[in-house]
Amino acid sequence: MRADRLWHVALPLVVGLVFLAGWETLVRVAEIPVYVLPGPLRIATTLVRDWGTLTDSLVITLEVTVAALLAAVVFGGGLAILFAQSRWIEASLFPYAVILQVTPIVAIAPLILIYVRNTEAALLICAWIVAFFPILSNTTMGLNSTDPNFLDLMRLYRANRWQVLWHVRLPQAMPYFLAGLRIAGGLSLIGAVVAEFTAGTATAGTGLAYRILESSYRLDIPRMYAALVLLSGSGVLIFAGLSLLSWLVLRRWHESYARRDI
Repeated sequence: MRADRLWHVALPLVVGLVFLAGWETLVRVAEIPVYVLPGPLRIATTLVRDWGTLTDSLVITLEVTVAALLAAVVFGGGLAILFAQSRWIEASLFPYAVILQVTPIVAIAPLILIYVRNTEAALLICAWIVAFFPILSNTTMGLNSTDPNFLDLMRLYRANRWQVLWHVRLPQAMPYFLAGLRIAGGLSLIGAVVAEFTAGTATAGTGLAYRILESSYRLDIPRMYAALVLLSGSGVLIFAGLSLLSWLVLRRWHESYARRDI
């Protein structure tokens, strides 16, 4: 089983290395100008050269991302618990959450930046809007999917509503919540980047998305790719960290992870 897992890790790395080697070969053989398509080596060199500037901007973007994700957990999880306690509240408010989710953030961001004078707060709101719905919908589904047999058992023991929530509903909803958290982690980064792009057009952004805009204006294409590498790497690390959290929480009792240990 360990050899099989190692193969699953090694195979994507081999494919990636072959792709990068082919990319570099194509750029050199076809003599493609660097302002059209830089090679991986040029992108790596630019990443090292501009590491300080790009990482400073990345930190700002990640601060917005993490804050938006935490806000989504608090408000999305709290509202899901409220929905689980009252079907009337769920029926009244859930459609508006859907409307908020399906409205493109690209269309909302300029309005938020107009009405919210504080740029950092506006960026946070934009990223929160994108990350909010997966937490809400997945947690609501988990709370509403509680095994009826457990609920009957709690009624037999005369447990009150909050005891049922704490001892039965929340533990059984945990896998759904963590699945929504993994989705929301990536979406919060996307929301932060989109908001920074919108703010960057007004020279109000200092995040990594603003650096991409700045590089495009200067036709510094290698720097654009270097910034994209940092953004993609950050998204992968966020997903990996949240996946690790899910494994730590669920590995001892939930079947989805228990099967992998066999």
